[in-house]
Amino acid sequence: MAEISSNIEFAHKVHEEGHPHGASSNRWVRRAGVAESVVLSIVAVATAWSGYQAAKWDAVSSQQYTLASLANDAAQEKATLAGQDRLYDIVTFNGWVAARTADNNKLVAIYEHRFRPEYSVAFQAWQRLDPFNNPSAPPGPVFMPEYHNANAEEAKKLAQEARSYFAQGVSTRATGDSYVKVTVFLATVLFLTALSQRFEIVGSRVAVIVVAFLLLTLSTYWILILPRA
Repeated sequence: MAEISSNIEFAHKVHEEGHPHGASSNRWVRRAGVAESVVLSIVAVATAWSGYQAAKWDAVSSQQYTLASLANDAAQEKATLAGQDRLYDIVTFNGWVAARTADNNKLVAIYEHRFRPEYSVAFQAWQRLDPFNNPSAPPGPVFMPEYHNANAEEAKKLAQEARSYFAQGVSTRATGDSYVKVTVFLATVLFLTALSQRFEIVGSRVAVIVVAFLLLTLSTYWILILPRA
């Protein structure tokens, strides 16, 4: 009887020593489950936000590319008109020179009346230099500082706007790509979190969750520092 009693006491002792180890393991499993739930919740919100921002920046980029295209088309139209203006100025000036050389004052007056207002300013400044007797005078009014072509200046301005819109489009597209990269990282976090639930060994499960949490922290940091649309 004494031996049986001793064996029973030994069995109870072994059970009591083994029970705390099982309780500790269960605590780690519960903690891992809670960590997984937290990670999944954050990933769900962060993925939705990152996808939303990527779509918004892509839309902004497309709009800026469209504005760049429109500004470039307008610049080319103005440049064409500027070329036509310059050609008109040269042709009328050549006619004026021919009429003056022929001493046809009536035709000279007609040509001067046909000058464009912008060209007329440069023409008057050129005449004040006595170009027919002054060899250092510019060859024609179009070479004078006073010569301006509104269409040419507008074309230059529109071309600059087109370049600016295009640069903004490239920048916003890069921002959208950064949000896409964040979404990929978040998808990796989601994969690791789902994978961790397949491990029965607590240590392996915790290790995978830690890696997932580190990637989630990095993704969250990127989301915080990236501009918002």
